[in-house]
Amino acid sequence: MTPTYKRVLLKVSGEALMGDRSYGLDNATVKAIAQDIKEAVALGVEVALVIGGGNIFRGIAGAATGMERAQADYMGMLATVMNALAMQSALERAGVPTRVQSAIEMNSICEPYIRRRAIRHMEKGRVVIFAAGTGNPFFTTDTAAALRAAEMGCDALLKGTQVDGVYDSDPRKNPDAQRYTTLSYLEMLARDLAVMDAAAISVARENHLPIIVFNIHETGAFTAVMQGQGRYTTVTDAA
Repeated sequence: MTPTYKRVLLKVSGEALMGDRSYGLDNATVKAIAQDIKEAVALGVEVALVIGGGNIFRGIAGAATGMERAQADYMGMLATVMNALAMQSALERAGVPTRVQSAIEMNSICEPYIRRRAIRHMEKGRVVIFAAGTGNPFFTTDTAAALRAAEMGCDALLKGTQVDGVYDSDPRKNPDAQRYTTLSYLEMLARDLAVMDAAAISVARENHLPIIVFNIHETGAFTAVMQGQGRYTTVTDAA
């Protein structure tokens, strides 16, 4: 089946890599996500990734304990590099050629972020993982994901979460929570639906970039969304 989207960016939170653990990486979870990405690549989809660092260190949490916010955010960026390298290893073990590009140069372990090089990698069928956020403190990895998706000319920004879409309340706490099939960017902001931060939604809105929210832990969900199947929420200009 021909995929609905040709080039996408997948945003995965650091917490999604923990599995049932309370900290760090769960190798089985990382392997499962890598397998889903492999299946999407096999369909002919060009895939980029941004992974958060919350399973290791969250800058905003560090700042809340009295640490300087900028310094804490840089520590969070380093956590995203660790996650990116772990995902690269899992993808390459699955036979998917992968490159990591970091917004903070660390040439011994990955490439610096170079837009044209990243696009070329994707055109050659390689998965590109963008690490270290935007390289600037005070910006989340959600914002980095929206920015990189716009720079890469992606057809959609996919947010892999713990649930199968955007709900009017937390479905893990409220069994009567209602899932939205579609939303507009403005509705998402007005209803304060905490799926992505306001800066990320604004970047997506300005670049007419659809945001698709789905459950990253459901086996095959990423590939299903690529084919317009499964359960998810789409956020666009006019829902």
